[in-house]
Amino acid sequence: MAAKDSTNVHSGSGDPVRSLALLWRTQNRRPARNARHDLSVDKIVQAAVEVADAEGVGALSMRRVAETLGVGTMTLYTYVPGKAELIDLMLDSAYGEAARSTEGRGDWRARLELVARENRALFHRHPWMLQVGISRPPLGPNAIAKYEYELQAVDGIGLSEIEMDTVVNLVIGHADTTARRSVEAALAEKDSGMTDEQWWQAHAPLLTTLMDYSRYPLAASVGQAVGSAHGQAYDASHNFEFGLQRILDGIEVLVAAHREADDSAT
Repeated sequence: MAAKDSTNVHSGSGDPVRSLALLWRTQNRRPARNARHDLSVDKIVQAAVEVADAEGVGALSMRRVAETLGVGTMTLYTYVPGKAELIDLMLDSAYGEAARSTEGRGDWRARLELVARENRALFHRHPWMLQVGISRPPLGPNAIAKYEYELQAVDGIGLSEIEMDTVVNLVIGHADTTARRSVEAALAEKDSGMTDEQWWQAHAPLLTTLMDYSRYPLAASVGQAVGSAHGQAYDASHNFEFGLQRILDGIEVLVAAHREADDSAT
C-alpha cells in the first residue's frame, strides 16, 4: 500500500439515499442500453477494494477503478453515483468478511478476544480501512450483521446495552490502534528500505551519545529495555497481546461488579 494523502476520506459523506439503496440493493434502475453487461456493482466494488489494498485509499478514484476494469470512467456512474458512495460499499464489503458463527466460541472473554483478533486481521488484509473515518458508519447489511455478531460476544453477561456497545468498541478500538501502528511500520520499512530493528540499531548509538541520562532517567532505562527486548521502539504485536489481556481483565472486573450487585439485590 503506497503512502498517499487520505485527508477528509469519510464514510457516510455521499448521498445517504443512494448509498443505502446500493448497500441494501434496493435500487432497481436499469443500466443504459450501451452499458457493459459484464459489469455490476459487486464487480466495481471488488475492483475498488483491489486498488485500495494495493495503493491506499488516497489513490482511489472513479477513473482509477475504471482503468482497472478496462472501461470508461463515465461507465461506472451508471452503477455507482460517485467515490463517496463507493467508499461506503467497499467498507460494507470488507465487513462481510468477518466471522458470523456464534458456536464454539467459549465464554465471553474468549468471544471478545476473537472479536479483537478478527478485526485486527481484517485491518491487516485491508489497511486502507484505517484511512477512512467511520464516525458515520455505512449502515449496510454486512456492517449490521458484523455489529450483531460482535454484540453477541457480551450478550447475557449482565452488562447494560450502553456498556455492551462500549465494550465492543473498546476492544475493536484496541485492534484498530495496534493494527495502525503495524501498518505504519510496514510502510516505513517499504519507503526507507530498513526494518524497525535496523533503524533502531542505526540510531540507538547516536542517541546514546546525545542523551542526558541524568535528566531523563526513566526514558533512558525503559527505552533501552524496550529496544533490547523488541529490537525496536514499539512492537505492535506485543502491545496488541498485552493490551488486549488488560482490557479483558478490566471488563472482567465490571462483569463481576454487576454480578455482586445482582446477588445483593436478591
